[in-house]
Amino acid sequence: MMASGSLYSWEFERDGRTFEIKVDGPLTFNEPELMLGAALDGLGLAHVLEEQAARHIAAGQLVRFLEHWTLPFAGFFLYYPSRRQIAPTLTAFINELRRHRHV
Repeated sequence: MMASGSLYSWEFERDGRTFEIKVDGPLTFNEPELMLGAALDGLGLAHVLEEQAARHIAAGQLVRFLEHWTLPFAGFFLYYPSRRQIAPTLTAFINELRRHRHV
């Protein structure tokens, strides 16, 4: 979230309780691949989607941390200007996303 000028706060939930933690440190990444690489090199924690870390978890290279406090993934969001005529390629992309959203 470097473009906004602030770091993303990690969000946690358990038994209806939610909280955020502002995380800082000597390394800050905006790319999941770099986060995973740093975690694999033993440089710290990575806050990534489980899907991105699954093979490393299965191989025993990474372990889940605070697993019981992890929020379920709500899905991706797509923002686009609704008042303009939408390009056919964007319309096709949106329709494809809608078609696969429950897969």
